[in-house]
Amino acid sequence: MELKRYLLILQKKMWLIVAIALIAGIGAGVKSIFFTQPLYEASSKLIVNQTSSIEGQAIMDFSMIQTNIKLINSYKEIIKSSAIMDKVAAGYPDLGLTPAELMSQTSVSTASESQVMSITVQGTSYEKAAKTVNAIARVFQAQIPQIMKIDNVAILSEANVNSNASPINMKTTLTIIVSLFAGLVLAIALVFMLDYLDDTFKSEAELEKELGLPVLTVISKMKKEDVKNTKNYVSQQKVGDGKYVTINQ
Repeated sequence: MELKRYLLILQKKMWLIVAIALIAGIGAGVKSIFFTQPLYEASSKLIVNQTSSIEGQAIMDFSMIQTNIKLINSYKEIIKSSAIMDKVAAGYPDLGLTPAELMSQTSVSTASESQVMSITVQGTSYEKAAKTVNAIARVFQAQIPQIMKIDNVAILSEANVNSNASPINMKTTLTIIVSLFAGLVLAIALVFMLDYLDDTFKSEAELEKELGLPVLTVISKMKKEDVKNTKNYVSQQKVGDGKYVTINQ
């Protein structure tokens, strides 16, 4: 019975639920298409690969690999420091970015137990983002021997400036679907809240259940036109000897 009641509540307010869901979906679509600035992302990969040598032969051992992996945590902080970004801004003025802007647009990540680092830059133009990330990778590679007194960084791959990349934040279809679902959930919650706050009786059955008393009569809702058509006019007429009678017309 409770489930039927809930379904009845939803059925009565179905127009409100549909309206809110459509408004949310349409609003999200309009914002995504007309009011969202495209954002592009470009990445460059570096490898930390220090080796030891015995009798002039380069040798890679497990301890050296672990050392390289631990160094990556330091390198991630160095890349986003002013020691690197100041030189990128000074060495590549055509980018038109300040060190602070470079830091805010750049992120550095690495896979677990990996010697490979990924430098990622986001921007409103893919070509500019690719040029920026490549510049950061080159400056970092050139500066790390002076900072850490060790030359163990090599560039694995650079971002392709001429790549036909798509914006990472323009997933219009997904945005509309998510907004429709969110609007639907919020609309259902709103309908149940309105029903919970409404303390009026909607039927005779609700009144009988609440008071435990039977309903004797019901006054139906009438329109003004119905009242005018059925209105009786009362008048009095003299019938003699000072007597009057009341007549309904």
